[in-house]
Amino acid sequence: MALGDNIQYLRKMNDITQEELAEKLFVSRQTISKWEMDQVYPEIPKLIEIGRMFHCKIDELLKEDMGKRKNVYSDITVKKIPGFRMGRYVIISHDPEDDVHAYMDRWAETSGLNAVTDDKPKQIGWDFPFVSAEQKNRFGLRGYVSAYILPDGFEPECGGVEIVNQRAADYACITICDPFSRAFEYIPTAYKKILEYLQANGLKENVSSEYLSCFEYVYEKENTTYMEVCIHVDPASWE
Repeated sequence: MALGDNIQYLRKMNDITQEELAEKLFVSRQTISKWEMDQVYPEIPKLIEIGRMFHCKIDELLKEDMGKRKNVYSDITVKKIPGFRMGRYVIISHDPEDDVHAYMDRWAETSGLNAVTDDKPKQIGWDFPFVSAEQKNRFGLRGYVSAYILPDGFEPECGGVEIVNQRAADYACITICDPFSRAFEYIPTAYKKILEYLQANGLKENVSSEYLSCFEYVYEKENTTYMEVCIHVDPASWE
């Protein structure tokens, strides 16, 4: 696999034009074009910058066939997800995903949720968007919400989470194979693919306080990790 093909793949997957990439790397558009056609090769400092920009290693740029990464995604489907009841909690920190998952794991044990389920309770999560510019830019903080789906009739033995009901709704969904191997590439690209699918099919994303606008569900199957990413579809555009 040529280095040029990998640069082109990363650029297109991140929806960046040759002109935009050239500006970020302080080179000409013609230079980017020559890189992608393998007429010339980037110098080491530029390779390092490309790797930093696209969250990949130089070794991957030089040796891997990145085009095969397209195979990590399933087809996109629109399906009705039945209503459910959940207990959710948000944490804003430098590493909110791990922090909130650890908190919810302790809550599942303390609340008695683990005792009433045969397997690990289904857990979903999503980015918490209400983080101030100062929290993000000055302190490097992000927000993430984790939620356990609660069985019918279950009442927790303690507080510590917000109990919320979600009604049945239509979601556009895509599944990622081994999402955390390249989380900064695979997960954002999954959202991008769904939004492109909605636009191409005349559908609209539905952002409403009555429903989760999006969420992620991680599960294991045959010793492989998968993540299903779901975005709520505006019912008016779907019908």
